[in-house]
Amino acid sequence: MGIRFRRSMKLGPGVRINLSKSGLGMSFGPRGMRYSIHSSGRTTRSVGIPGTGLSYISASGGGGRRPQTPRSVRR
Repeated sequence: MGIRFRRSMKLGPGVRINLSKSGLGMSFGPRGMRYSIHSSGRTTRSVGIPGTGLSYISASGGGGRRPQTPRSVRR
């Protein structure tokens, strides 16, 4: 398990600036709808029903996690 760092600051109604160890990002939108932009170029759109835990997320652009290369396997 690794250590995570994330800090979010509210700039106004529906606007947040997010800081993590991987970079800086901004998110916009009312409760239940969100559009986020990360410094790596990654964008995320999410729509959810508040209070239910149900949501749909669509992401595009760079900055995603790359799959790890498997280490050599002993036989």
